[in-house]
Amino acid sequence: MTNATSKTILVTGASSGIGEATARHLARLGHQIVLGARRKDRIAAIAQEILDAGGQAIASELDVTSLESVKAFVSTAFGRYGRVDVLVNNAGVAPLSMLEALRVDEWNQMIDVNLRGVLHGIAAVLPIMREQGAGHIINVASTAGHRVDPTAAIYCATKFAVRAISEGLRQESKHLRVTVVSPGMTSSELIDGINDVQVRAAIRAMADQACIPASAIAEAIAFAIGQPENVDVNELIVRPTAQG
Repeated sequence: MTNATSKTILVTGASSGIGEATARHLARLGHQIVLGARRKDRIAAIAQEILDAGGQAIASELDVTSLESVKAFVSTAFGRYGRVDVLVNNAGVAPLSMLEALRVDEWNQMIDVNLRGVLHGIAAVLPIMREQGAGHIINVASTAGHRVDPTAAIYCATKFAVRAISEGLRQESKHLRVTVVSPGMTSSELIDGINDVQVRAAIRAMADQACIPASAIAEAIAFAIGQPENVDVNELIVRPTAQG
């Protein structure tokens, strides 16, 4: 890939799962990757592995719940490469539980990471992309943004909201591409974040029966990025064949 076709791509939640797989895959395709996550040592190690393999990557500590942190993340990318072509808003949490359990702190965590984190990303890159006259925002939602299941009401609400925000942004933008990628059950660390023991066991059992690798989502993201600039892939749903 030449410098004329390679892009500067920012990936949030890049320390594991879909974010890590996406960063690695896009780097192999020749793009410049900026990895963001709270686990600074982890993203630094991934970035170094990308560099060792001949790719281009830098790591920047990131907390998507903080607008200032997200702005600093974007500023680091812009300062290094002089452009921000793509933002992959991937960071997310899913501490599922029944509403009657009243895990209010976990509800707020999902709102802060899954929803505010996406809004912070948009707020940080939109001025740069407007100035460039081009850009691409990819928001990772979920099949949970298309249906509601017990234990997942708040998580689903955040993902429905991500889809709504994405559609609004798309309609408001004539020079900006907007893509929603909705993964089904995918190998990641999300299950580890479920604190309700019974719910975690049930979800893990489901994952053992029907789960796709994070690389499948990375390839879907790469597909959307790789289209001509006048082609806007608005929504992709990628789920295991065995998932109901």
